[in-house]
Parts: sequence; C-alpha cells; structure tokens
Amino acid sequence: MTCFRSTNDLRKLSVILISYLLLHTPVALAEKAVFAGGCFWCVEALYQEQAGVSDVVSGFTGGTLKNPTYNGNHRGHYEAVRVTYDPSIITYQDLLDLYWVNIDPFDNKGQFCDKGPSYRAAIFVQNEKERALAVASKEKVMARFGGETVHTEILSTKRFYPVERFHQDYYKKNPIRYKFYRSGCRRDQRLEQIWGDDVTH
Repeated sequence: MTCFRSTNDLRKLSVILISYLLLHTPVALAEKAVFAGGCFWCVEALYQEQAGVSDVVSGFTGGTLKNPTYNGNHRGHYEAVRVTYDPSIITYQDLLDLYWVNIDPFDNKGQFCDKGPSYRAAIFVQNEKERALAVASKEKVMARFGGETVHTEILSTKRFYPVERFHQDYYKKNPIRYKFYRSGCRRDQRLEQIWGDDVTH
C-alpha cells in the first residue's frame, strides 16, 4: 500500500491524473461537408448561422479544371460551400435536413433565377457513411413528392477550390445587395411553395 508523506505528494498525483485524463479523453474533431445549392452566397448564409458550425467557405468543386475562378473559367464545376462543423453539436444528418428544405430539388437547370451547370444542386460525399445518409435523405424527399423527379445529385467529393475573397461572407459584407439579390431571385418564395412550414430561411 502506497503512503503519501505530505499533501504535496497528493497534489503531484492529482496533477498527474488530471494531465493523463486530458491527454486520453476523446475530443470530437471538426468534420467537413460539401454542398452545392445554387448561388453559394445563399448556402453559405444558411450554414454559417447554425450552432456547431465553425466555418463555411464558398468555392467550386466537382470539375477537373484546376484553379477555377468566378469571373474566369470554372467550366465543369459547381458553386458549392465547404462546411466545417462539430458533430457533437450538429450532425451530418442535421446538415442534410437543412440542405433539402433550402433548395429546389426539381430544377435540373440550376437553382431559382440562376441557370447553368455551375448552379445545379448536389451533395458531395467523402465516404460510404455519408453516401448512405445522403441517399436515404434523397429517397425521403422522393417519397414525399411521389410524382416529381428529384434532380439533386449525390457525387463523390473532389478537390474544393475556395473562390475569391470578394465572395466570402458576402451576405455579411453586403447585406443590402444580398437581400435584393435573394428577393429578386424569388428564392424564398419558391422554397415556401415547395416546403411550406419546413423552410428554415
């Protein structure tokens, strides 16, 4: 049986035990998810306001062209956002649930007033667990709207290219222009038409 000669010995042992626990207690690591839902300004604004989300970056992904730019060539890429989140606070399923009620899954030409290949909706998955959850969420939408074709794609993750700084945090830096754009695009009206009270905007 170990005997402690002083309270100082007890303090030293306490420090050792606390240090051990801090080093060996699992800590939830931040994870990343990528979504394309038309204009990345709107998708960025959606996710940045969620508890558990630490960062949202607008950019391009899905294509093969290196270093795409907004005003230059981004052929083959989707406008998308990369969401960094704490899965102990907000889960991947939560992110999916938010995603669906903030897009038009029936538009195969883009999203809302933005048309063209780069504005199509897609979920980019990085592993089989994400793919299974994404597929199940799409099937749920298909079941809800039995007569409609859901065009939202589920694709494997490719390299993500952040877009120029001007487009990052656009809704915060340019709130009036952002509101005019969103209103003029009739995004919210269309979302309410599709999703009713489930819309989260």
